[in-house]
Amino acid sequence: MELHDLKPAPGSTRDRKRVGRGHGSGHVKTAGRGTKGQLSRSGGRTRPGFEGGQNPIYQRMPYKRGFKNYFKKEFEIINVGAFEEFELSSPVTPESLHERGLIRSTTTPLKVLGDGEISAAIEVHAHKFSASARAKIEAAGGKAEVID
Repeated sequence: MELHDLKPAPGSTRDRKRVGRGHGSGHVKTAGRGTKGQLSRSGGRTRPGFEGGQNPIYQRMPYKRGFKNYFKKEFEIINVGAFEEFELSSPVTPESLHERGLIRSTTTPLKVLGDGEISAAIEVHAHKFSASARAKIEAAGGKAEVID
């Protein structure tokens, strides 16, 4: 097989409709556009999103705009500075933080971030740690333990 042998499958392609090319073409006079009306005119289309004067959906429901990633993992977050600020004792678990009102839910995974300073050696149990949070906890003599 050579390059010049390549052809589309029989019946898969059609000739372009050539309108306004005489009576023999079958597309004379109105060129397949019907008689009168908006769609028979050149440029005769409504803009995208136009709903005949009714308020368009993008104006009726602006909250529908944009993109929502349904696979995004949401985390409860807390900074290491909060352990010092609220004088939390070892071990710190999502349940103990929830009891003190520092996180909203125990069902959402907990992530510890590294903002703030910590001096006490405490054991922290969380689902995830940032690198700086783990370093600060371990530098203070504590332990950062990942839970499932």
